[in-house]
Amino acid sequence: MLYSIIVPVYNRPDEIQDLLDCLIKQTFTNFEVLIIESGSTIKSDEVVKAFEDKLNIKYFFKGNDGQGFSRNYGFARANGDYFIVLDSDVLLDNDFVEKIDTNLNNNYVDCYGGPDKAHDSFTPVQKAINYTLTSFFTTGGIRGHKNHVGKFYPRSFNMGFSRKVYEATNGFKIPFFGEDIELSARIMALGFKVGLIPEAHVYHKRKTNFSDFYKQMNFFGRSRINIYKMFPDSLKFTHFIPALFTIYSIWLAICIVLVPGVSVVGVVPYCCYLLLIFIDSSFQNSSMYIGYLSIKALFTQMFGYGIGFMQDFIKRVILGED
Repeated sequence: MLYSIIVPVYNRPDEIQDLLDCLIKQTFTNFEVLIIESGSTIKSDEVVKAFEDKLNIKYFFKGNDGQGFSRNYGFARANGDYFIVLDSDVLLDNDFVEKIDTNLNNNYVDCYGGPDKAHDSFTPVQKAINYTLTSFFTTGGIRGHKNHVGKFYPRSFNMGFSRKVYEATNGFKIPFFGEDIELSARIMALGFKVGLIPEAHVYHKRKTNFSDFYKQMNFFGRSRINIYKMFPDSLKFTHFIPALFTIYSIWLAICIVLVPGVSVVGVVPYCCYLLLIFIDSSFQNSSMYIGYLSIKALFTQMFGYGIGFMQDFIKRVILGED
């Protein structure tokens, strides 16, 4: 089976360099690579050109109409039987494609998703952000873990599907704002078999500072309402948790200042939860410093997502604006 690896990129030549370095080391080599550059001012064409004699690779430059549509552009030009979709800011083990091929041969699924991990080379901030996005105690492990909470939706930083799925769905329906969850929901609704390949993990670099992480989480919170408008049944109680955490944190801070005695009851479980995050992250990352940063990442994630979620919930659900 020929695989087509589709990678949209925007102003990230260094990250494409790192990803292509991983791809030339793959133990399974029956794949092509399509790099779709979408309106970048810092282009990756020279980086890609340096790999033309090492990979079956194609480079396309187009206008900036969103990552979802950039992936569609790649699908339409791909020759593979099965598409692998990756973000440009990931690193791969040498047997990444081999693990996908082995799993599909042994237990075929029409669409798969894979987990993400922190690479040893990542900064402490990147490792803390990775922890809060993947831990059972922060997100319920919904980003590609065996024991996740709720329905598993393959995400576009590490997902794949067959040509048959593409022909039935025409790929991404929206350019961004939850485009991967929307596509995963349509794939499931059409009756295709969807599953997790836990061995096919990527090392996702993500954001390198808390300011950018906050903006990303705020965008994700707003995206959840966008998905709800298209799939009303997709909104679950767990999606309200960051907003509830944000409201509770603000309420608790006010109580500490105005009514110290009353706040004791609320402070104890709150502090126990933060201590749990600190201990678990410190243990997983073998670093108390990363454990401390994980608490900061937790607040950034919860407040960013929660505020974005509440903002669009009030605007688009309660007030009915679009």
